[in-house]
Amino acid sequence: MLDLKLTRARVRTLDDDRPHATTVGIVGGRILGFDDDVADLPARTVVDCQGAAVVPGFGDAHNHMAWFGQSLSELPLEDVTTLEGIYDAVAAKARTLPEDAWIVGSGYDDTVMGAHPDRNGLDRAGGGRPVWLKHRSGHMCAVSGAVLRLSGAENAPDPEGGVIVRDSHGDATGLLQERAQELVTALVMPYPVTELADALGRASRVYASEGLTHVVEAGIGHGLVGRSPVEVAAYQLARDRGELLPRVELMVAADNMHPLDAHADDGITTGIDLGLRSGFGDDRLRLGPMKIWLDGSLIGRTAAVTEPLCGHGHGVYQNPPEQMRALVVAAHRAGWRVAAHAIGDDAIDLALDAIEEAQRAHPRPDMRHRIEHAGVVRPDQLPRIAALGAVPVPQPRFLYTVGDAMAASLGPDRVPWLYRHRSFLDHGIRVPGSSDRPVAPGAPLQGMESMVERTSSGGAVLAPGERVTAEQALRAYTIDTAWVGHDEHRRGSLTPGKLADIVVLDRDPVDTAEQGIGSIRVLATLVGGVPVHGADTLGIADTSTALHHT
Repeated sequence: MLDLKLTRARVRTLDDDRPHATTVGIVGGRILGFDDDVADLPARTVVDCQGAAVVPGFGDAHNHMAWFGQSLSELPLEDVTTLEGIYDAVAAKARTLPEDAWIVGSGYDDTVMGAHPDRNGLDRAGGGRPVWLKHRSGHMCAVSGAVLRLSGAENAPDPEGGVIVRDSHGDATGLLQERAQELVTALVMPYPVTELADALGRASRVYASEGLTHVVEAGIGHGLVGRSPVEVAAYQLARDRGELLPRVELMVAADNMHPLDAHADDGITTGIDLGLRSGFGDDRLRLGPMKIWLDGSLIGRTAAVTEPLCGHGHGVYQNPPEQMRALVVAAHRAGWRVAAHAIGDDAIDLALDAIEEAQRAHPRPDMRHRIEHAGVVRPDQLPRIAALGAVPVPQPRFLYTVGDAMAASLGPDRVPWLYRHRSFLDHGIRVPGSSDRPVAPGAPLQGMESMVERTSSGGAVLAPGERVTAEQALRAYTIDTAWVGHDEHRRGSLTPGKLADIVVLDRDPVDTAEQGIGSIRVLATLVGGVPVHGADTLGIADTSTALHHT
Protein backbone atom coordinates (compact mmCIF):
# COMPACT_ATOMS: atom_id res chain seq x y z
CA MET A 1 0.00 0.00 0.00
CA LEU A 2 1.18 3.50 -0.81
CA ASP A 3 1.64 6.00 1.99
CA LEU A 4 0.62 8.91 -0.25
CA LYS A 5 -0.71 9.33 -3.75
CA LEU A 6 -0.80 12.71 -5.51
CA THR A 7 -3.31 12.80 -8.34
CA ARG A 8 -4.39 15.30 -11.02
CA ALA A 9 -1.03 17.09 -10.76
CA ARG A 10 1.15 18.71 -13.41
CA VAL A 11 4.36 16.93 -12.49
CA ARG A 12 7.70 18.18 -13.83
CA THR A 13 10.15 15.49 -12.78
CA LEU A 14 13.46 16.83 -14.20
CA ASP A 15 14.16 13.19 -15.05
CA ASP A 16 14.92 13.03 -18.77
CA ASP A 17 13.61 9.46 -18.98
CA ARG A 18 10.15 10.58 -17.85
CA PRO A 19 9.87 14.37 -17.75
CA HIS A 20 6.13 14.67 -17.01
CA ALA A 21 3.40 12.83 -15.13
CA THR A 22 0.02 13.42 -13.49
CA THR A 23 0.10 10.93 -10.59
CA VAL A 24 2.85 10.24 -8.04
CA GLY A 25 2.99 7.28 -5.66
CA ILE A 26 5.07 7.48 -2.47
CA VAL A 27 5.98 4.77 0.03
CA GLY A 28 8.58 4.65 2.79
CA GLY A 29 9.68 8.21 2.11
CA ARG A 30 10.57 7.46 -1.52
CA ILE A 31 8.93 7.73 -4.90
CA LEU A 32 7.56 4.40 -6.06
CA GLY A 33 6.31 5.40 -9.50
CA PHE A 34 4.02 7.49 -11.68
CA ASP A 35 0.73 7.33 -13.54
CA ASP A 36 -0.24 3.81 -14.67
CA ASP A 37 2.42 2.23 -12.46
CA VAL A 38 0.66 3.45 -9.31
CA ALA A 39 -2.83 4.50 -10.42
CA ASP A 40 -4.51 1.29 -9.22
CA LEU A 41 -2.54 0.92 -6.00
CA PRO A 42 -4.37 1.69 -2.75
CA ALA A 43 -2.98 4.51 -0.61
CA ARG A 44 -3.40 5.57 2.99
CA THR A 45 -3.78 9.16 1.81
CA VAL A 46 -4.85 10.41 -1.62
CA VAL A 47 -4.47 14.10 -2.48
CA ASP A 48 -6.22 15.65 -5.46
CA CYS A 49 -3.80 18.38 -6.58
CA GLN A 50 -6.45 19.94 -8.85
CA GLY A 51 -3.93 20.83 -11.52
CA ALA A 52 -1.24 22.28 -9.22
CA ALA A 53 2.37 22.00 -10.35
CA VAL A 54 4.59 19.42 -8.64
CA VAL A 55 8.39 19.71 -8.87
CA PRO A 56 11.40 18.32 -6.98
CA GLY A 57 12.17 19.91 -3.63
CA PHE A 58 14.36 23.00 -3.79
CA GLY A 59 17.91 23.14 -2.44
CA ASP A 60 20.08 26.01 -1.31
CA ALA A 61 23.76 25.20 -1.76
CA HIS A 62 25.01 28.10 0.37
CA ASN A 63 23.11 29.67 3.26
CA HIS A 64 23.64 30.59 6.90
CA MET A 65 20.79 28.94 8.74
CA ALA A 66 21.69 29.70 12.35
CA TRP A 67 22.66 33.28 11.52
CA PHE A 68 19.36 33.77 9.69
CA GLY A 69 17.36 32.17 12.49
CA GLN A 70 18.98 34.42 15.08
CA SER A 71 18.42 37.50 12.90
CA LEU A 72 14.69 36.83 13.06
CA SER A 73 14.79 37.81 16.75
CA GLU A 74 17.11 40.83 16.25
CA LEU A 75 16.36 44.43 15.31
CA PRO A 76 15.54 44.23 11.57
CA LEU A 77 17.33 46.84 9.47
CA GLU A 78 17.02 45.44 5.94
CA ASP A 79 14.43 47.99 4.87
CA VAL A 80 15.96 51.06 6.53
CA THR A 81 17.14 53.52 3.85
CA THR A 82 18.65 56.42 5.88
CA LEU A 83 21.10 56.84 8.72
CA GLU A 84 18.46 58.71 10.70
CA GLY A 85 16.20 55.72 10.23
CA ILE A 86 18.91 53.49 11.72
CA TYR A 87 19.36 55.75 14.72
CA ASP A 88 15.58 56.04 15.22
CA ALA A 89 15.23 52.25 15.18
CA VAL A 90 18.06 51.87 17.72
CA ALA A 91 16.55 54.56 19.96
CA ALA A 92 13.12 52.93 19.84
CA LYS A 93 14.64 49.58 20.79
CA ALA A 94 16.66 51.18 23.59
CA ARG A 95 13.48 52.48 25.23
CA THR A 96 12.35 48.87 25.74
CA LEU A 97 15.59 47.58 27.30
CA PRO A 98 17.50 47.86 30.59
CA GLU A 99 20.37 50.36 30.65
CA ASP A 100 23.08 47.69 30.34
CA ALA A 101 21.38 45.53 27.68
CA TRP A 102 22.91 45.02 24.25
CA ILE A 103 21.07 46.24 21.17
CA VAL A 104 21.74 43.87 18.28
CA GLY A 105 20.52 44.65 14.78
CA SER A 106 20.90 42.88 11.44
CA GLY A 107 20.91 43.67 7.75
CA TYR A 108 21.81 47.34 7.34
CA ASP A 109 23.21 48.37 3.95
CA ASP A 110 25.51 51.38 3.66
CA THR A 111 25.17 51.40 -0.13
CA VAL A 112 21.51 52.32 0.30
CA MET A 113 22.07 54.87 3.07
CA GLY A 114 25.26 56.39 1.66
CA ALA A 115 27.31 55.75 4.79
CA HIS A 116 27.78 53.46 7.77
CA PRO A 117 26.37 54.28 11.21
CA ASP A 118 29.12 55.72 13.42
CA ARG A 119 29.95 55.26 17.07
CA ASN A 120 28.77 58.71 18.11
CA GLY A 121 25.37 58.36 16.49
CA LEU A 122 24.97 54.90 18.00
CA ASP A 123 26.02 56.16 21.43
CA ARG A 124 23.34 58.86 21.30
CA ALA A 125 20.65 56.57 19.94
CA GLY A 126 21.43 53.73 22.31
CA GLY A 127 21.80 55.89 25.39
CA GLY A 128 25.31 54.60 25.98
CA ARG A 129 24.32 50.94 25.68
CA PRO A 130 26.39 48.45 23.71
CA VAL A 131 25.06 48.60 20.13
CA TRP A 132 26.10 46.04 17.52
CA LEU A 133 24.68 46.37 14.01
CA LYS A 134 25.58 43.66 11.51
CA HIS A 135 26.02 44.61 7.87
CA ARG A 136 23.96 42.59 5.43
CA SER A 137 27.15 41.16 3.88
CA GLY A 138 28.37 39.62 7.14
CA HIS A 139 31.80 41.05 6.35
CA MET A 140 31.53 44.13 8.55
CA CYS A 141 29.61 45.62 11.43
CA ALA A 142 29.04 49.01 13.09
CA VAL A 143 29.32 49.29 16.87
CA SER A 144 28.93 51.94 19.53
CA GLY A 145 31.69 53.35 21.70
CA ALA A 146 30.67 51.02 24.51
CA VAL A 147 31.38 47.98 22.31
CA LEU A 148 34.69 49.46 21.11
CA ARG A 149 35.78 49.82 24.72
CA LEU A 150 34.51 46.41 25.87
CA SER A 151 36.17 44.65 22.94
CA GLY A 152 39.44 46.55 23.14
CA ALA A 153 39.01 47.59 19.49
CA GLU A 154 39.29 51.27 20.32
CA ASN A 155 43.06 51.11 20.80
CA ALA A 156 43.93 47.77 19.21
CA PRO A 157 46.01 47.37 16.04
CA ASP A 158 44.32 45.92 12.99
CA PRO A 159 44.16 42.13 13.34
CA GLU A 160 45.46 40.00 10.50
CA GLY A 161 42.75 39.82 7.85
CA GLY A 162 40.72 42.63 9.38
CA VAL A 163 40.43 46.41 9.57
CA ILE A 164 39.40 48.68 12.44
CA VAL A 165 38.33 51.72 10.43
CA ARG A 166 39.60 55.02 11.81
CA ASP A 167 38.97 58.66 10.98
CA SER A 168 41.56 61.29 10.02
CA HIS A 169 42.44 61.76 13.71
CA GLY A 170 43.12 58.06 14.18
CA ASP A 171 39.96 57.43 16.22
CA ALA A 172 37.94 54.28 15.64
CA THR A 173 34.71 55.13 13.82
CA GLY A 174 32.86 52.03 14.99
CA LEU A 175 33.16 50.22 11.63
CA LEU A 176 34.88 46.83 11.88
CA GLN A 177 35.68 44.94 8.70
CA GLU A 178 36.35 41.24 8.12
CA ARG A 179 38.23 39.52 10.97
CA ALA A 180 38.19 42.66 13.11
CA GLN A 181 34.61 41.64 13.89
CA GLU A 182 35.98 38.77 15.97
CA LEU A 183 36.88 41.32 18.64
CA VAL A 184 33.13 41.77 19.14
CA THR A 185 31.97 38.20 18.65
CA ALA A 186 34.44 37.11 21.32
CA LEU A 187 32.27 39.02 23.81
CA VAL A 188 29.05 37.14 23.04
CA MET A 189 30.08 33.74 21.73
CA PRO A 190 29.69 30.85 22.04
CA TYR A 191 25.91 30.96 21.98
CA PRO A 192 24.07 28.31 24.01
CA VAL A 193 23.09 25.19 22.07
CA THR A 194 19.43 25.62 23.08
CA GLU A 195 19.38 29.19 21.72
CA LEU A 196 20.87 28.03 18.44
CA ALA A 197 18.40 25.13 18.18
CA ASP A 198 15.55 27.61 18.68
CA ALA A 199 17.00 29.75 15.88
CA LEU A 200 17.24 26.73 13.59
CA GLY A 201 13.60 25.96 14.27
CA ARG A 202 12.58 29.50 13.29
CA ALA A 203 14.65 29.32 10.12
CA SER A 204 13.29 25.87 9.26
CA ARG A 205 9.71 27.06 9.23
CA VAL A 206 10.58 29.86 6.81
CA TYR A 207 12.52 27.47 4.60
CA ALA A 208 9.68 24.97 4.46
CA SER A 209 7.25 27.71 3.44
CA GLU A 210 9.53 28.51 0.49
CA GLY A 211 9.85 24.95 -0.77
CA LEU A 212 13.33 24.22 0.57
CA THR A 213 13.94 20.56 1.33
CA HIS A 214 17.76 20.63 1.49
CA VAL A 215 20.19 23.36 2.54
CA VAL A 216 23.93 23.66 3.01
CA GLU A 217 25.06 25.62 6.07
CA ALA A 218 28.13 27.54 4.93
CA GLY A 219 30.37 27.54 7.98
CA ILE A 220 29.98 26.16 11.52
CA GLY A 221 32.12 26.14 14.65
CA HIS A 222 34.97 28.62 15.03
CA GLY A 223 35.39 31.24 12.32
CA LEU A 224 33.77 34.18 10.59
CA VAL A 225 30.14 33.03 10.80
CA GLY A 226 30.37 30.19 13.33
CA ARG A 227 28.17 30.33 16.43
CA SER A 228 29.75 27.79 18.79
CA PRO A 229 32.58 25.23 18.82
CA VAL A 230 29.85 22.62 19.51
CA GLU A 231 27.48 23.92 16.84
CA VAL A 232 26.67 20.47 15.47
CA ALA A 233 24.99 19.75 18.81
CA ALA A 234 22.46 22.50 18.06
CA TYR A 235 21.52 20.85 14.76
CA GLN A 236 21.23 17.49 16.50
CA LEU A 237 19.01 19.01 19.18
CA ALA A 238 16.78 20.70 16.60
CA ARG A 239 16.53 17.37 14.78
CA ASP A 240 15.68 15.50 17.98
CA ARG A 241 12.91 18.02 18.64
CA GLY A 242 11.50 17.50 15.14
CA GLU A 243 12.20 21.15 14.29
CA LEU A 244 14.96 20.68 11.70
CA LEU A 245 12.65 20.46 8.71
CA PRO A 246 14.97 20.45 5.66
CA ARG A 247 17.86 18.07 5.14
CA VAL A 248 21.07 19.85 6.17
CA GLU A 249 24.68 19.56 5.10
CA LEU A 250 27.18 21.34 7.35
CA MET A 251 30.34 23.02 6.10
CA VAL A 252 33.03 22.92 8.78
CA ALA A 253 34.90 26.23 8.93
CA ALA A 254 38.63 25.99 8.29
CA ASP A 255 39.31 27.55 11.71
CA ASN A 256 38.28 24.20 13.21
CA MET A 257 41.01 22.29 11.36
CA HIS A 258 44.07 21.33 13.36
CA PRO A 259 47.03 18.92 13.15
CA LEU A 260 46.19 15.24 13.63
CA ASP A 261 48.53 12.46 14.72
CA ALA A 262 47.26 9.75 12.39
CA HIS A 263 49.41 6.95 10.99
CA ALA A 264 51.83 8.20 8.36
CA ASP A 265 50.27 5.89 5.75
CA ASP A 266 46.86 7.53 6.20
CA GLY A 267 47.94 10.87 4.78
CA ILE A 268 45.70 12.66 7.29
CA THR A 269 47.76 15.43 8.81
CA THR A 270 45.03 18.04 9.18
CA GLY A 271 41.34 17.77 10.06
CA ILE A 272 38.90 17.65 12.95
CA ASP A 273 38.87 15.21 15.85
CA LEU A 274 38.41 11.50 15.17
CA GLY A 275 39.22 12.04 11.50
CA LEU A 276 35.63 12.90 10.58
CA ARG A 277 35.32 14.38 7.12
CA SER A 278 32.90 15.26 4.33
CA GLY A 279 30.09 12.72 4.06
CA PHE A 280 29.85 11.65 7.69
CA GLY A 281 26.20 11.48 8.75
CA ASP A 282 23.00 10.48 7.00
CA ASP A 283 20.32 11.78 4.64
CA ARG A 284 18.99 14.14 7.30
CA LEU A 285 22.17 15.70 8.72
CA ARG A 286 25.77 15.27 7.64
CA LEU A 287 29.14 16.94 7.26
CA GLY A 288 29.84 18.68 3.97
CA PRO A 289 32.95 20.49 2.74
CA MET A 290 35.64 22.28 4.66
CA LYS A 291 34.85 26.02 4.30
CA ILE A 292 37.77 28.41 3.91
CA TRP A 293 37.41 32.18 3.48
CA LEU A 294 39.99 33.53 1.06
CA ASP A 295 38.90 37.14 0.49
CA GLY A 296 36.23 39.61 1.61
CA SER A 297 33.08 40.93 -0.02
CA LEU A 298 32.21 42.83 -3.17
CA ILE A 299 29.56 44.84 -1.33
CA GLY A 300 32.15 45.98 1.21
CA ARG A 301 34.80 46.36 -1.51
CA THR A 302 37.14 43.94 0.24
CA ALA A 303 37.04 41.24 -2.46
CA ALA A 304 40.52 40.38 -3.75
CA VAL A 305 40.72 41.56 -7.37
CA THR A 306 43.56 41.84 -9.86
CA GLU A 307 42.60 45.40 -10.80
CA PRO A 308 41.48 47.83 -8.08
CA LEU A 309 37.81 48.30 -7.33
CA CYS A 310 36.45 51.72 -8.19
CA GLY A 311 37.50 54.09 -5.44
CA HIS A 312 39.15 51.30 -3.41
CA GLY A 313 42.14 49.00 -3.49
CA HIS A 314 42.71 45.37 -4.36
CA GLY A 315 40.79 43.88 -1.42
CA VAL A 316 41.62 41.83 1.65
CA TYR A 317 42.83 38.28 2.14
CA GLN A 318 41.63 36.67 5.38
CA ASN A 319 45.02 35.02 5.97
CA PRO A 320 48.36 34.85 4.10
CA PRO A 321 47.63 33.26 0.70
CA GLU A 322 50.30 30.57 1.00
CA GLN A 323 48.91 29.50 4.37
CA MET A 324 45.41 29.17 2.92
CA ARG A 325 46.68 27.34 -0.14
CA ALA A 326 48.49 24.79 2.04
CA LEU A 327 45.32 24.22 4.09
CA VAL A 328 43.29 23.48 0.96
CA VAL A 329 45.87 20.92 -0.13
CA ALA A 330 45.96 19.28 3.32
CA ALA A 331 42.16 19.12 3.54
CA HIS A 332 41.94 17.56 0.08
CA ARG A 333 44.55 14.97 1.01
CA ALA A 334 42.54 14.06 4.12
CA GLY A 335 39.44 13.43 1.99
CA TRP A 336 37.58 16.67 2.55
CA ARG A 337 35.69 18.40 -0.19
CA VAL A 338 36.71 22.06 -0.13
CA ALA A 339 34.47 25.12 -0.36
CA ALA A 340 36.67 28.17 -0.92
CA HIS A 341 35.06 31.57 -0.45
CA ALA A 342 36.48 33.52 -3.39
CA ILE A 343 34.61 36.53 -4.75
CA GLY A 344 37.26 38.55 -6.56
CA ASP A 345 39.09 37.23 -9.58
CA ASP A 346 42.44 37.28 -7.76
CA ALA A 347 40.98 35.11 -4.99
CA ILE A 348 39.54 32.78 -7.64
CA ASP A 349 43.06 32.40 -9.09
CA LEU A 350 44.26 31.42 -5.62
CA ALA A 351 41.45 28.89 -5.21
CA LEU A 352 42.17 27.32 -8.61
CA ASP A 353 45.92 27.20 -7.90
CA ALA A 354 45.23 25.38 -4.61
CA ILE A 355 42.80 22.89 -6.20
CA GLU A 356 45.26 22.20 -9.02
CA GLU A 357 48.13 21.63 -6.59
CA ALA A 358 45.97 19.38 -4.43
CA GLN A 359 44.86 17.21 -7.35
CA ARG A 360 48.38 17.02 -8.73
CA ALA A 361 49.83 15.88 -5.39
CA HIS A 362 46.94 13.58 -4.38
CA PRO A 363 44.65 12.75 -7.34
CA ARG A 364 41.04 12.34 -6.25
CA PRO A 365 38.76 12.40 -9.30
CA ASP A 366 35.29 13.95 -9.09
CA MET A 367 35.76 15.69 -5.73
CA ARG A 368 33.58 18.61 -6.84
CA HIS A 369 35.56 21.19 -4.90
CA ARG A 370 33.61 24.44 -4.77
CA ILE A 371 34.29 28.13 -5.29
CA GLU A 372 31.79 29.93 -3.11
CA HIS A 373 30.32 33.06 -4.74
CA ALA A 374 32.72 33.23 -7.72
CA GLY A 375 31.54 36.81 -8.03
CA VAL A 376 34.02 38.23 -10.56
CA VAL A 377 35.20 35.63 -13.08
CA ARG A 378 37.48 36.65 -15.95
CA PRO A 379 36.94 34.98 -19.34
CA ASP A 380 40.29 33.18 -19.11
CA GLN A 381 39.27 31.57 -15.83
CA LEU A 382 36.25 29.78 -17.30
CA PRO A 383 38.10 26.97 -19.12
CA ARG A 384 40.36 26.48 -16.12
CA ILE A 385 37.40 26.05 -13.77
CA ALA A 386 35.98 23.47 -16.17
CA ALA A 387 39.29 21.61 -16.57
CA LEU A 388 39.74 21.30 -12.79
CA GLY A 389 36.18 20.10 -12.23
CA ALA A 390 35.61 22.96 -9.80
CA VAL A 391 32.06 24.10 -9.07
CA PRO A 392 31.19 27.82 -8.86
CA VAL A 393 28.43 28.61 -6.36
CA PRO A 394 27.11 32.11 -7.19
CA GLN A 395 24.09 33.79 -5.60
CA PRO A 396 21.76 35.10 -8.31
CA ARG A 397 19.54 37.18 -6.03
CA PHE A 398 22.54 39.41 -5.30
CA LEU A 399 21.94 40.82 -8.77
CA TYR A 400 18.60 42.24 -7.65
CA THR A 401 19.34 43.23 -4.06
CA VAL A 402 22.86 44.70 -4.36
CA GLY A 403 23.58 44.50 -8.09
CA ASP A 404 23.74 48.25 -8.61
CA ALA A 405 26.30 48.66 -5.83
CA MET A 406 28.40 45.77 -7.13
CA ALA A 407 28.34 47.20 -10.65
CA ALA A 408 29.50 50.55 -9.31
CA SER A 409 32.37 48.82 -7.49
CA LEU A 410 33.52 47.02 -10.63
CA GLY A 411 33.00 49.62 -13.33
CA PRO A 412 31.39 48.94 -16.72
CA ASP A 413 34.27 46.90 -18.19
CA ARG A 414 33.93 44.18 -15.54
CA VAL A 415 30.16 44.02 -15.14
CA PRO A 416 29.99 41.22 -17.79
CA TRP A 417 32.08 39.10 -15.39
CA LEU A 418 29.61 39.56 -12.52
CA TYR A 419 27.91 36.49 -11.03
CA ARG A 420 27.98 34.57 -14.27
CA HIS A 421 25.72 31.66 -15.17
CA ARG A 422 25.33 31.19 -18.93
CA SER A 423 29.11 31.25 -19.45
CA PHE A 424 29.55 28.47 -16.90
CA LEU A 425 26.95 26.31 -18.63
CA ASP A 426 28.54 26.99 -22.01
CA HIS A 427 31.80 25.60 -20.63
CA GLY A 428 30.10 22.46 -19.31
CA ILE A 429 30.17 23.66 -15.70
CA ARG A 430 27.18 22.89 -13.48
CA VAL A 431 25.90 25.72 -11.28
CA PRO A 432 23.92 24.96 -8.10
CA GLY A 433 21.41 27.51 -6.87
CA SER A 434 22.06 29.30 -3.59
CA SER A 435 21.26 32.48 -1.66
CA ASP A 436 23.86 33.28 1.04
CA ARG A 437 20.85 34.09 3.22
CA PRO A 438 20.56 36.32 5.23
CA VAL A 439 22.93 38.39 3.06
CA ALA A 440 20.20 38.28 0.41
CA PRO A 441 16.62 36.95 0.49
CA GLY A 442 16.64 33.18 0.22
CA ALA A 443 13.39 32.22 -1.48
CA PRO A 444 14.47 29.85 -4.29
CA LEU A 445 11.78 31.05 -6.70
CA GLN A 446 13.14 34.60 -6.41
CA GLY A 447 16.63 33.25 -7.09
CA MET A 448 15.38 31.51 -10.22
CA GLU A 449 13.75 34.73 -11.38
CA SER A 450 17.07 36.55 -11.04
CA MET A 451 18.86 33.85 -13.04
CA VAL A 452 16.38 34.36 -15.86
CA GLU A 453 16.02 38.16 -15.72
CA ARG A 454 19.30 39.47 -14.13
CA THR A 455 17.58 42.75 -13.25
CA SER A 456 18.74 44.95 -10.36
CA SER A 457 16.41 46.70 -7.93
CA GLY A 458 17.28 49.89 -9.81
CA GLY A 459 16.01 48.41 -13.09
CA ALA A 460 19.37 47.75 -14.75
CA VAL A 461 19.91 44.48 -16.61
CA LEU A 462 23.32 43.24 -15.51
CA ALA A 463 25.25 41.22 -18.09
CA PRO A 464 22.21 40.08 -20.10
CA GLY A 465 24.38 37.56 -21.95
CA GLU A 466 24.52 35.56 -18.71
CA ARG A 467 20.75 34.96 -18.61
CA VAL A 468 19.52 31.35 -18.61
CA THR A 469 16.21 29.67 -19.35
CA ALA A 470 13.58 29.02 -16.72
CA GLU A 471 14.21 25.27 -16.91
CA GLN A 472 17.94 25.77 -16.41
CA ALA A 473 17.17 27.93 -13.38
CA LEU A 474 14.86 25.25 -11.96
CA ARG A 475 17.54 22.61 -12.51
CA ALA A 476 20.04 24.80 -10.63
CA TYR A 477 17.88 24.72 -7.50
CA THR A 478 17.02 21.02 -7.73
CA ILE A 479 19.18 18.44 -9.51
CA ASP A 480 22.30 20.65 -9.56
CA THR A 481 22.15 21.39 -5.82
CA ALA A 482 21.89 17.64 -5.29
CA TRP A 483 24.75 16.93 -7.69
CA VAL A 484 27.22 19.29 -6.01
CA GLY A 485 26.83 17.25 -2.81
CA HIS A 486 27.22 13.89 -4.64
CA ASP A 487 23.51 13.31 -3.95
CA GLU A 488 22.13 13.13 -7.48
CA HIS A 489 21.32 9.42 -7.04
CA ARG A 490 19.16 10.22 -3.96
CA ARG A 491 17.38 13.49 -4.66
CA GLY A 492 17.08 16.43 -7.04
CA SER A 493 14.64 14.87 -9.51
CA LEU A 494 11.37 12.99 -9.15
CA THR A 495 12.55 9.50 -10.07
CA PRO A 496 11.41 6.10 -8.77
CA GLY A 497 13.62 5.11 -5.86
CA LYS A 498 14.68 8.66 -4.98
CA LEU A 499 13.66 10.51 -1.84
CA ALA A 500 10.17 11.97 -2.02
CA ASP A 501 11.25 15.59 -1.54
CA ILE A 502 8.53 17.52 -3.34
CA VAL A 503 7.16 21.04 -3.75
CA VAL A 504 3.59 21.79 -4.81
CA LEU A 505 3.21 25.15 -6.59
CA ASP A 506 0.25 27.14 -7.79
CA ARG A 507 1.78 27.29 -11.29
CA ASP A 508 4.66 25.80 -13.24
CA PRO A 509 7.89 27.87 -13.11
CA VAL A 510 8.92 26.87 -16.65
CA ASP A 511 5.64 27.17 -18.53
CA THR A 512 4.65 30.44 -16.81
CA ALA A 513 8.04 32.11 -16.41
CA GLU A 514 6.89 35.19 -18.32
CA GLN A 515 4.45 35.90 -15.46
CA GLY A 516 7.36 36.20 -13.01
CA ILE A 517 8.82 33.15 -11.32
CA GLY A 518 9.25 35.00 -8.03
CA SER A 519 5.48 35.48 -7.64
CA ILE A 520 4.70 31.75 -7.76
CA ARG A 521 3.15 30.52 -4.49
CA VAL A 522 4.40 27.46 -2.61
CA LEU A 523 1.31 25.48 -1.66
CA ALA A 524 3.03 22.62 0.14
CA THR A 525 6.46 21.15 0.83
CA LEU A 526 7.17 17.47 1.51
CA VAL A 527 10.42 16.01 2.85
CA GLY A 528 10.57 12.26 2.46
CA GLY A 529 6.86 12.26 1.66
CA VAL A 530 6.06 14.07 4.94
CA PRO A 531 4.42 17.50 4.70
CA VAL A 532 6.50 20.13 6.50
CA HIS A 533 4.45 23.00 5.08
CA GLY A 534 0.96 23.19 3.67
CA ALA A 535 -0.49 20.03 5.19
CA ASP A 536 -3.82 21.83 5.52
CA THR A 537 -3.64 22.85 1.85
CA LEU A 538 -3.19 19.21 0.90
CA GLY A 539 -6.05 18.27 3.21
CA ILE A 540 -4.02 15.84 5.28
CA ALA A 541 -2.79 15.73 8.87
CA ASP A 542 0.38 17.61 9.75
CA THR A 543 2.92 14.87 10.42
CA SER A 544 6.06 17.02 10.33
CA THR A 545 6.98 16.02 13.89
CA ALA A 546 7.61 12.52 12.53
CA LEU A 547 10.74 13.83 10.84
CA HIS A 548 12.93 13.28 13.88
CA HIS A 549 12.21 9.55 13.64
CA THR A 550 13.42 9.34 10.00
